[in-house]
Amino acid sequence: MDWKRGRTGWESFAETQGISRPVPGHQPEHGLTRYLDGDLNWRRCTLEEIVQAVSMEKQPQNSRRGLAPREVPPAVGLLLVMALMNTLLYLCLDRFFIAHRQSLVDPRHCPYGHFRIGLMKNCSPWLSCEELRTEVRQLKRVGEGAVKRVFLSEWKERKVALSRLTSLEMKDDFLHGLQMLKSLQGAHVVTLLGYCEDDNTILTEYHPLGSLSNLEEILNLSKYQNVNTWQHRLQLAMDYVSIIHYLHHSPVGTRVMCDSNDLPKTLSQYLLTSNFSIVANDLDALPLVNHSSGTLVKCGHRELHGDFVAPEQLWPYGENMPFRDDLMPSYDEKIDIWKIPDISSFLLGHVEGSDMVRFHLFDIHKACKSQTPSERPTAQDILDTYQKVLDTLRDTVMSQAREML
Repeated sequence: MDWKRGRTGWESFAETQGISRPVPGHQPEHGLTRYLDGDLNWRRCTLEEIVQAVSMEKQPQNSRRGLAPREVPPAVGLLLVMALMNTLLYLCLDRFFIAHRQSLVDPRHCPYGHFRIGLMKNCSPWLSCEELRTEVRQLKRVGEGAVKRVFLSEWKERKVALSRLTSLEMKDDFLHGLQMLKSLQGAHVVTLLGYCEDDNTILTEYHPLGSLSNLEEILNLSKYQNVNTWQHRLQLAMDYVSIIHYLHHSPVGTRVMCDSNDLPKTLSQYLLTSNFSIVANDLDALPLVNHSSGTLVKCGHRELHGDFVAPEQLWPYGENMPFRDDLMPSYDEKIDIWKIPDISSFLLGHVEGSDMVRFHLFDIHKACKSQTPSERPTAQDILDTYQKVLDTLRDTVMSQAREML
């Protein structure tokens, strides 16, 4: 808040603590005053500067009410100082992490058929069969699904993920996943490093945090406590919706994430990166929807059950009529929209402030659960709402912090 607008909560506190106002044109000497003087440069304030700011000894000055600083009860002053320090540190860390996160997720542009990972300075062509056979060293198995086994491997002293086909019966799905990886390379999809159709192998970037299903376990670790907040969790939900939007408007048409018949299966399709963003990893079941030609999809050939899948994915003819795949109606990409509230709720978790976020997202999530697919919002509509809620709630937190000061 501008000092010229009159007395503020901070001004009253500063007066009792003997901290003088900044002089116009004078460069503030510590991070706390820089923040309070309106320069919102959160990354410059440190714990040392905050402690110095609130503990700096000044000449005693009588306030307008005639109270000297020593007349403030020590316990009250200590509690107020601690509250201010916690608030400012929280906001500083939040701003720093978000800025750092955004700097890391900038797309690393390479021509089609090339990649760049980690600290690589130049783009490299996708590795060939010969290079995969001679330059990649397989270390240990780290995952397995119906289509692929995944091995932690090493290429030129870099950790990578090598996927091998589990069974020739699943080769069509394997090749479909490879084609999608090649076609959808970008910020929302795991980086492809090479492949060999003759050996049924695919090489991709390795993300040590693993699949999105590991989120709670990871955030419970002490080293990640600073990012276990509603802000960062809501950002993860935005990442997820951004991926769905990308798939629905991909360079190869409207694609539907069919490997998503329950929450654990859905989460296993995505990876959590080291800078806490999300990328799609398993693209073996991305059928095409084309509304112009009337092309719709069916996710598998068996009967589905439960509330997680969209209503149009359930057998519509009752229990008295046995399921027949040829009689099962097809559907479109709006089945992905139905599932977004459940996935977002998982990503938000139960940290302080997450219920507040859920309250603000209630209306858009209710629209996602419309029984009529055409009435559900688009992924872009949801993403816009998420961004608005993030901005609004963040501004509210900052406003409350200013009032405390």
